[in-house]
Amino acid sequence: MKKLLLATTALVAFAAGAQAADLGAPRMPVAAAVVAPAFNWTGFYVGAHLGYGWGRTGGQFFLNAGPTFIGNEPSSPSGVFGGLQLGYNWQFNNVVVGVESDISAAAFRNARPYIVNPAVIHTTTINWVGSTRVRAGIAVDKALFYATGGLAYGSTRIASAGFLSTTRTRVGFALGAGVEYAFTPNLTAKVEYMYYNLGTANYQQSPIEFMRATPQIHTVKLGVNYLFSTGPSAVVARY
Repeated sequence: MKKLLLATTALVAFAAGAQAADLGAPRMPVAAAVVAPAFNWTGFYVGAHLGYGWGRTGGQFFLNAGPTFIGNEPSSPSGVFGGLQLGYNWQFNNVVVGVESDISAAAFRNARPYIVNPAVIHTTTINWVGSTRVRAGIAVDKALFYATGGLAYGSTRIASAGFLSTTRTRVGFALGAGVEYAFTPNLTAKVEYMYYNLGTANYQQSPIEFMRATPQIHTVKLGVNYLFSTGPSAVVARY
């Protein structure tokens, strides 16, 4: 009986010691679970857009001789525009980066009397604009808030009634921002503001004079895209 009691006591003491040793051992930290965003913005997309634009050319008239400054002749073309876009998004965690190109037919137009001779009407027309830009933004599940910037290009025609007209295709820069929302895994819609600056150039208006103008356009547009998603979820960093 004594032997059995001693054996039981020793076994209990050993178990208690082992449990105490376990309690004192350092434990490895458990990595927090990383949850991927529910919607994936990664992939190619194509779409269409429609909007309204307004702007200013900041025109100045000069005589060819010299040249000699005559006076300011600003123009404010405005109108509707619409076209197509395509691009690619890549999502990492909640950050989305990508590239987009668009092209739009435009009806931006303004006509006004010549400052020196009101009988002569100057007409400024921008027939088309386009851009190739990078986009970068933050995805909040199905909403994407982004900024964008890059090259802009377009065609501007400045004409003097009864005299000459000059059309120039120019390259400048574009800056903008917008918000895009995914209604389905493939269909998205966006609202976007864009500023186009097509650079400064001379537009000959008669045999003896020209206009120096810098076409600048502000636009607001609505667009829809079809996203060809490349996977079920975004790339997520793990630690």
